[in-house]
Amino acid sequence: MHPESHYIGWQCSNIHYYRYGKGVNWLFCLHGYGENGTSFTHIMEILGNDYTLIAIDFPFHGKTVWQETCPFEMAAIIEIIDLIKNDQQPFSLLGYSMGGRVALCLTAIIPQKIKQIVVVAPDGLHKNKWQWLSTQTYLGKRLFAFTMHNPGWIFWLMELAMKVGLFNKSIHKFVHHYLDNPAERKRLYQRWMNMSRFRVDKQKLGSAILQHKLPLHMIFGKYDRIIVTRHGIDFAKKAAPYVQVQEIEAGHLLLQKKYSSILTAHFLS
Repeated sequence: MHPESHYIGWQCSNIHYYRYGKGVNWLFCLHGYGENGTSFTHIMEILGNDYTLIAIDFPFHGKTVWQETCPFEMAAIIEIIDLIKNDQQPFSLLGYSMGGRVALCLTAIIPQKIKQIVVVAPDGLHKNKWQWLSTQTYLGKRLFAFTMHNPGWIFWLMELAMKVGLFNKSIHKFVHHYLDNPAERKRLYQRWMNMSRFRVDKQKLGSAILQHKLPLHMIFGKYDRIIVTRHGIDFAKKAAPYVQVQEIEAGHLLLQKKYSSILTAHFLS
């Protein structure tokens, strides 16, 4: 059985999503940067008997055709979820990396609609200074746009930072992966700017979890140099005992088949 491919119209855009399973429980799966709904295929195979799984392709990702002139935002994804689900029963969330940030934002805004949350290597618990500068400030936005057309200066600066120990090899490799290719730089600019409205308000999130007694399970890779476990541990103190933090022997790429049983255990318990 393969995930079913669907489109749903929203404003001027066509939002693509995958649907799998026939369970009475609903689980919305939110993917990471540069990925799409197929990233959750192994998860779907395990949970399909118990859940109806929906994996949405974000704007400028997968098969979604995004035609809007304004960035993607909370109101949009809430409307899209409501259009797909079309009932008032609570649903669960599974978010990876960038999708984890969206899942945490949704939990803070509509906790009454949510049953449980699992986030995997979630972005948003710690302010990424480069991303904040590039998407939230006037000068940063101008510099970001310039850099996407003229990246040479940042490569020079990064090499200098490497020599004095300010950058590690993982981040160096990560940056080159996304900035070496002009098409990849364009996609980076579109995706970062389009998702810039999703910012986690940790105080509001903690209050929502406590008020609604929402179980939040956060999973981190021990060797992840991009998103580190300590940010999850720090947040968990604000909403104990409803937040659990789990660290596994892995890096950042956690949506692999070998980790699927760990990522799905919380939904089957």
